Amino acid sequence: MAEPLLYLTEMVGLPVYDLRGRRIGRIRDAAIVPLLDPVRVDRYLVGGGWAWLSVGYQQIGEISLDGIRLNDEKLVPYHDDEYMLRLVRDLLDQQIIDINGRKVVRVNDVTFEGSLEQLRVLEVDVGVRSIFRRLCQGVAPPLWIRRLQRSIPPKSIRWEFANIIEPDPRRRLRLNITHQKLESMHPADLADIVEELSPEGREAIFETIDSEVAADALSEVDPKMQASILESLEPEKAADIVEEMAPDEAADVLAELEEATSEEILEEMETAEESEVRELLEFEEDTAGGMMNTEYIALGENAGVADALTALRGNEELLESLNTLFLIDTDRRLKGAVPLARLFVASPDTPLKSLAAETLIQVPVGEKQNRVTETFDKYNLLALPVVDEEGVLAGVITADDVISVLRSK
Repeated sequence: MAEPLLYLTEMVGLPVYDLRGRRIGRIRDAAIVPLLDPVRVDRYLVGGGWAWLSVGYQQIGEISLDGIRLNDEKLVPYHDDEYMLRLVRDLLDQQIIDINGRKVVRVNDVTFEGSLEQLRVLEVDVGVRSIFRRLCQGVAPPLWIRRLQRSIPPKSIRWEFANIIEPDPRRRLRLNITHQKLESMHPADLADIVEELSPEGREAIFETIDSEVAADALSEVDPKMQASILESLEPEKAADIVEEMAPDEAADVLAELEEATSEEILEEMETAEESEVRELLEFEEDTAGGMMNTEYIALGENAGVADALTALRGNEELLESLNTLFLIDTDRRLKGAVPLARLFVASPDTPLKSLAAETLIQVPVGEKQNRVTETFDKYNLLALPVVDEEGVLAGVITADDVISVLRSK
């Protein structure tokens, strides 16, 4: 790999010379303006005397380890600009997300590439080599430091895979910072990243990403942290996320919140989703009713395989976690459970009741949590129907629900 043109830690402190070779100050910071160009260094901030000056990239004649020479002397005082991402102030020593590595890292330095007149951000450096470089800066000449660091393996992230975290929504917009790449991650990976961030960082992520993605990630986060994330959001945004969660998961997380906060979120939810979640909140957390999910597919006890396939096509969002269909009578009393796999070896006109499990295993809504987990273990279940006092199907507990309970213990 070729030697980089410059590192940020080498740039800071470089003398800046005018057309006559007079030193007018030293570099204090550099900035990019993402809305104009996401990688080009657009401004150099020069400390000279009692004020800082702003030097545009067009005014640079030459950049080297000996200093920066200008081709233009029309200098203006520096004024803070929210459209600028300052590399020393806003990036150095800050947490960022490594999209490829799926982790949170701290920036130790920045590597530039480019020409003698124009720099572009190439990578952010996060390893031991960059720490060594910073420790030695000012102690030894830059060329010596470069030679000494060669024995240390580099560790860096390409700029396009570095996701910056900016808590301020207005500044996030002005800096053109998005979290679209995070949305393509697996929810478990995104949850791991979120758990490493500061509370402000978590809020910034959940405020920005798609509500469905946020719901999937929130479901993977530690329950206590789930509550703190929702509490940090505006009720409307929190409601959008909760609506995308499975009703049982939504009820669990709302149960962890202060009653007033939970009520605010519920009031912002769509009527159907709100009603489902409120019903689940009525049950004690350590009972079957508190564990069950109300998302399932139930058909009439006289339905056939063709009816089941039609129902499946109409509920595609459930297919990922669905493994059992339930049969009910006209009063919605549970009559049977059909393993999904049996549908694919039967003809369309086969009655579903002929495919139902020989023994119908069910639990009442008030069954204690430990009895539920014992039932799953005893019968090697993937899904367990929950019924009320009259035998009406109230919900379903899945193996995932049981695993979550066991993990929390």
